[in-house]
Amino acid sequence: MAHHGFINDMLDVKLLILYVTDKLLYPVNTQTLYELCLQDDKLSYFDVMQALPQMVETGHLEQSEEGYRITDKGRQTALITRDSLAYPVQQRAARAVERFNRQIRRQSFVRTEVLEQPGGEALAVMHLDDELGSLITIEYTCPSPRQAAFLTKSFPDKADKLYQIITETLLAKEEADQADSQ
Repeated sequence: MAHHGFINDMLDVKLLILYVTDKLLYPVNTQTLYELCLQDDKLSYFDVMQALPQMVETGHLEQSEEGYRITDKGRQTALITRDSLAYPVQQRAARAVERFNRQIRRQSFVRTEVLEQPGGEALAVMHLDDELGSLITIEYTCPSPRQAAFLTKSFPDKADKLYQIITETLLAKEEADQADSQ
């Protein structure tokens, strides 16, 4: 069975890694980097695992506790070699990185914590921020730390919707009062 794809050798793997890391806004671990690079049928996990230490050694990437990130040398090389990567692979990788960057950025705007209270109760504290600061903070007293943990776990996926519902609810009376006065 023939394999279809554009990645043919280690140089192609390294070019793809440079392309992806150049677009990333945050450092990433090995698994995430592999998943973002997995835009071609010929690429394997072992290819990425072989390329990463070589790219750190040559100074194109740096590795820290946070993960891998591109260096200035890597950015210059990515800029020069960008057209060497097959266009379909570039497009798929760019979309994957955009989704990843958006997801990580959104996660940075949502914070939660559980504070245990006397008597076995707990306080679920949930924050939704934007670039300028806090949009809303909800403190919810729960009968148990377990329920507070459940609330804080579900909040990140529903924070936008809750903010919208609360805002619409609070403004509904104001809008109704304005309509009655006209």
